[in-house]
Amino acid sequence: MKRKLALIIALLCAVFIVHGQDKDLSIDQAKIKAANENKRILLVFQGSDWCAPCIKLEKEILDTEEFLKIAEEQFVILKADFPRSKKNRLSDENQKHNAALAEKYNQNGYFPYVVILNAEGNVLGAMGYKKMTPQDYFDQLNAFK
Repeated sequence: MKRKLALIIALLCAVFIVHGQDKDLSIDQAKIKAANENKRILLVFQGSDWCAPCIKLEKEILDTEEFLKIAEEQFVILKADFPRSKKNRLSDENQKHNAALAEKYNQNGYFPYVVILNAEGNVLGAMGYKKMTPQDYFDQLNAFK
């Protein structure tokens, strides 16, 4: 039993490391983490189950090992998802959190929309999906200082 539990914990840790555990933080937690680690916040607005450019951005850039390796050194990653399918529905708490983020940082409702914030939550720059390499996308995001 202990062995199975240890295996499950190890697998969960691996999933969080590969997929960037920061994306499940609240904005307040992301600000604290960014301040403590001298990083900026990479806030991604996405419609993970309906927005084709969002899905491309996630698959081709944000979820690649290449991007995650370099981005997690500079950014606290926070994702605000707006799924439409009932099976992907977020908790009421997450929906309210994401709606508040959109009200403050994505008033025009762009998807996908990637916003770079400083640790205080001030916008440094933003961009959408662009067909490019993960390194080039990172370089454009990293230029917002």
